[in-house]
Amino acid sequence: MPGNARLWFPVLPEGHASNLWVTDTILFNYQRCRRRAYLDAFGDRQHCDSPNDYLLKLRQDSLAHQSLIVGEEPAYRPDYPKQDWQAGAAATMSLMQQGVDRIVQGVLYVQLENGLRLVSCPDLLIKQPGYSVLGDWTYVPMDIRLGKRPKVDYQIAATFHAYVLTWVQDAWPDVSWLMLRQRGAYAVNLVEMLPRMQEILQDCVDTLLHEQEPELFIAHNRCDLCHWLSHCYELAQSNRHLSLLPGVTPSRYAFLKELGLLTLEDLATCNPKVLAPLPGFGPHVAHRLIRQAQATLQQCALPDDGGMIESSTPLLSTAELPTAPIELYFDIESAPEQNLIYLHGVLVIDRQSQSETFHALLAENHSEERLIWEQLLNLFWRYPTAPIFHFCPYEVQTVKRLAEHYRTPSDLIEPLMSRFVDIHERVTRVAILPVESYALKPIARWVGFDWRDPDANGAQSICWYAQWMGTGDRRHLDAILRYNEDDCRATYWVKNWLVEFCQRQRK
Repeated sequence: MPGNARLWFPVLPEGHASNLWVTDTILFNYQRCRRRAYLDAFGDRQHCDSPNDYLLKLRQDSLAHQSLIVGEEPAYRPDYPKQDWQAGAAATMSLMQQGVDRIVQGVLYVQLENGLRLVSCPDLLIKQPGYSVLGDWTYVPMDIRLGKRPKVDYQIAATFHAYVLTWVQDAWPDVSWLMLRQRGAYAVNLVEMLPRMQEILQDCVDTLLHEQEPELFIAHNRCDLCHWLSHCYELAQSNRHLSLLPGVTPSRYAFLKELGLLTLEDLATCNPKVLAPLPGFGPHVAHRLIRQAQATLQQCALPDDGGMIESSTPLLSTAELPTAPIELYFDIESAPEQNLIYLHGVLVIDRQSQSETFHALLAENHSEERLIWEQLLNLFWRYPTAPIFHFCPYEVQTVKRLAEHYRTPSDLIEPLMSRFVDIHERVTRVAILPVESYALKPIARWVGFDWRDPDANGAQSICWYAQWMGTGDRRHLDAILRYNEDDCRATYWVKNWLVEFCQRQRK
């Protein structure tokens, strides 16, 4: 048991009494984005985005996972008006005092001496032997998470549950559990995590009491599912914020701010030698960030010369970027939660006959994955010398995995490896583009390609397939096929642009 767990509480400014509420959700979101936690507390909700299909699917999947775990044994649910935390806490305490074995979606509430109110809503409270104000029993919390790994933010939230529960039952729980989708039960090390949780909680309280909106930073791996994304992105675009530049990470941005490099113009005119010695930079990153700012200001593609002053731009050889009589453009769609590859899309470009043919090898259910894998191999070997263009390593990694899974003879797989051409790797090696991301969509749109469904993306494709499986409505499959074909054609457009770009650089 952490010795000071019962006594510690966040420090408020001297002479400051607070009626601030901090919930486990606010604390969880704060770890990912200080700005989100602040806007959730004080922002204008009219600026929030409506949840997209993928976010709704994640919520549905999470609820289904929770229902599965909760349904394994009888559990009691406290009855209280939605978000009436004090009524919920009273109803939960009543069940705890009765000593019921399991409580689902209970509310733990405490008001500290300084007025700070803490609210924690673990998915389950589980009774176990011990001593507390309740009697000769205590409770331990459990969070049911859709994730596959015990991420730090999950563990911090689980530790927060244990911390608030300590105040409620006057006894520190022996453990706080995470129930993960694939890994199962994971015991959070409370002794290790408590100091980290206390530090994050203190920072969160300070931020919320400061009443000044934290600076925005657009990081798509964290922001894409946030309901404040459009609001923040509009501000970032209007200010031409440096976080919109590829390669500007939060840690690098902190160094840029220390140097007073706050605008595109500042960065574009910076000497690479100023940035190169900084942690997380180095000569190549420093040079590329500066060139990225220049490309964005000029709105044109620039060659990436790697910072070489007296040598020409490194160009792609014809072996690295071939143009062949027949070329294949390959893109995969998958359902990760089902471990299923359900679509291999291949666009066949025949330059001799000037024809373009799209092949959609579709598994309408899990049992057809092997069939479309065999169809894909047959299609690849129908054109034994054709280069196979793709965007990013995923397609090659998946081919290797499927070959191993289905025990495909090596003589059918090994010769394919030399035929694969990763257009993403080639583009980023030789060119710097005025884009916010080097994903396929921003690059292809910059070179002039448009998707027939403008809002379609990989996450939406996963939703469409789930909707097809749930409803049998083939319109969802049709949408997937359109999107996948457009991805193949976008790769074709980017490849053609890259060939022309390299030819111009040779002149």
